[in-house]
Amino acid sequence: MHTVTNPFQACNDIFYRPNGVFRALTTKNNWSWFPFVLVVLASILPSYLYFSTVDFSFYVNLLSSTLGEVSPAEIEQFRQSQQQSFYIILSLAGPLIGLPLYFLLIALYLHLATKSDEQNVQGFTDWYGFSWWISMPVLVSALIAVILIALASDPQMSPSIMQPLSLAYLLNIPLSSPWNGFASATSLITIWTVYLTTVGISQWTSFSTKKSAIIAVAPYVIVYGIWAIINIIS
Repeated sequence: MHTVTNPFQACNDIFYRPNGVFRALTTKNNWSWFPFVLVVLASILPSYLYFSTVDFSFYVNLLSSTLGEVSPAEIEQFRQSQQQSFYIILSLAGPLIGLPLYFLLIALYLHLATKSDEQNVQGFTDWYGFSWWISMPVLVSALIAVILIALASDPQMSPSIMQPLSLAYLLNIPLSSPWNGFASATSLITIWTVYLTTVGISQWTSFSTKKSAIIAVAPYVIVYGIWAIINIIS
């Protein structure tokens, strides 16, 4: 049986030997600070680098294309209100504020969804730490994004370059498309996250792999399904 003895090993093994990591996490405390720092940094770096190097006039023009049928005066007013420094600050502050809140919701869902298992001794705070571990694949996406942005010869880069494993980037879906948001949120990382969630639940509970997978994928099916229906009928 594969044994994980320290958080540094866990941060490495989560990518290819997650079973051992989740087994270790049932008895280890404070290891989740490591993925917390890494995931937050991975969320900050691509966007900070993008907004620091993008042709901002080009970016504002892209944003203007999403406004719909508005007057030229309103478009000009919108353009004048945009400040590159604001987006740089947002790229730094956004993940620090948004991610902890987002993972609170994930932890609450997982805590409630596994509460019926009498053998499950993990509390809400354990599932909160768990949520950071299952998000570790974002490091792969962030690394690719940083490389692509750093090597880009043209500062007129699509925002989707910050999420290079998303459908928005892979299928080159423009920002003006009503499907851009959906495609940006749909990524190969999502599949990886669902897999890690399935593995983790099966390790922390007595649930079968099938039931663990259903719990892991259910929120995505519901949210993405509703999102797709709204896009289709709007």
